[in-house]
Amino acid sequence: MSCGQPHETDCSEVLDHLYEFLDHEMPDKDCTKFEVHFEECSPCLEKYGLEQAVKKLVKRCCGSDDVPADLRSKVMGRIDLIRSGEAVPDHDVSVSDRSAAAQE
Repeated sequence: MSCGQPHETDCSEVLDHLYEFLDHEMPDKDCTKFEVHFEECSPCLEKYGLEQAVKKLVKRCCGSDDVPADLRSKVMGRIDLIRSGEAVPDHDVSVSDRSAAAQE
């Protein structure tokens, strides 16, 4: 997504790191860049607002539930794949699937 306008911080960079911004997991100087971008770019501001609303809804509805260990492991594994730039499979890859593939 891009608004087609030039910005000091590109829309793709903002959207790639949106959850880091939402979760306050980035340096203050980067947060400032994002805030400036949101002032200039209504499509990114809209996406930010939508993702913020989703996070609040999930927290309200599921905030007190414990996350099953296997689900947490799958999610963290998928995040690691995405961050490393590896291709993410369309289907769930279980440990047994990986073992069978390694034996072939």
